[in-house]
Amino acid sequence: MSAIALIDYGAGNLRSVHNALVAAGADDVAVTADPDVVGQADRIVLPGVGAFAACMNGLSAIPGLIEAMEQRIRGEGAPFLGICVGMQLLADAGEEHGRHKGLGWIGGTVRAFTPAPGLRIPHMGWNDVVPSFAHPVLAAGEAYYLHGYHFADAAHVAATSSHGGPFTAAVARDNIVGVQFHPEKSQAYGLATLERFLAWRP
Repeated sequence: MSAIALIDYGAGNLRSVHNALVAAGADDVAVTADPDVVGQADRIVLPGVGAFAACMNGLSAIPGLIEAMEQRIRGEGAPFLGICVGMQLLADAGEEHGRHKGLGWIGGTVRAFTPAPGLRIPHMGWNDVVPSFAHPVLAAGEAYYLHGYHFADAAHVAATSSHGGPFTAAVARDNIVGVQFHPEKSQAYGLATLERFLAWRP
């Protein structure tokens, strides 16, 4: 059994996330697109960079992968971490380059930041993570963000940040947690977040 399945669907910063997981204490990380490996993993991590539609298409193009994720995560309760677009894919839909269906595990829609005078888009750099409630994986601090879209009207907001107004920094439901920030780029805070995920027993 592979301790962690780091899903490779052509849309994630895999090397950096892999190295960060190892630095956080993971001793068995399989970078994989194999549904059989995903179906036996203790924990599953879904990274993601780029456009929502391209990431969802990449995930959907691998036969049996979404079904294996559904079974292992939602059916059997394996701890799951979505990072950046990997978190956004949990939504019902994303509106980048048209409206596209997401995994639908957590209600909400991924929308663009609303342009405003003096507001830089994409949102890039260090910003707060303010937990909405106590969660074993999440803590207050500062993390690194890089995104032009955000998880709007999320059903299970676990932390917020602010860029021209509040936005969803993390979502959490049962054995599922997703973060908009990049733990692998967030230095000590990001490493501590991954350590908490590895220790999490939902």
